[in-house]
Amino acid sequence: MATTTAKAGAAPPRFSILLSRICDGVLYLAGFGLVLMTALVAYQVFFRFVLNSSPSWTETSAIMLMNWFIFLGAAVGVRENYHMGFDVLVYILPQGSKGILRTLSDLIALAFGVGMVWYGCKLVGLTWHTIIPALELPGGFDYLPLVAGGALICLFSLERIVLRWSGVDVDRDLNLEEVPEMPAVQEA
Repeated sequence: MATTTAKAGAAPPRFSILLSRICDGVLYLAGFGLVLMTALVAYQVFFRFVLNSSPSWTETSAIMLMNWFIFLGAAVGVRENYHMGFDVLVYILPQGSKGILRTLSDLIALAFGVGMVWYGCKLVGLTWHTIIPALELPGGFDYLPLVAGGALICLFSLERIVLRWSGVDVDRDLNLEEVPEMPAVQEA
């Protein structure tokens, strides 16, 4: 799954292997959350429209699960180079500027990750003493995905920056390398 490729003949650093395993685990966790949320919504629809008795906890639980898989998936997207970047500039400017623009993009993602952790922790602290009525959990649980996703974005952004500075190719062009040549389409 990891997009980082080591220099010719060199093994990837240990921290990169560890972060690759964390990334894979987070991706599976996010996928499981998506499946579980889908099951909860189906359960809610069945109870509401078939039994005419809607459980109050399913909607809140589904939204909380959605928060988790969105923020975890966003962190995986940063590591796998699927996040937003300066792609238009990368194609226009000379080849040597690609690493600089990708580093700038990773620094911006890192800044967003730091902001997510900082303000997410503030929100958790502010709402921890309230209660989510349907789940009887502290209100801070709503913002824990923001903190976890931000922390992972920070880790994965830093990894990409460190690997790039050490000469590892983390900037492969996903849009060009994986698209096969297509035959020209004839108009009718």
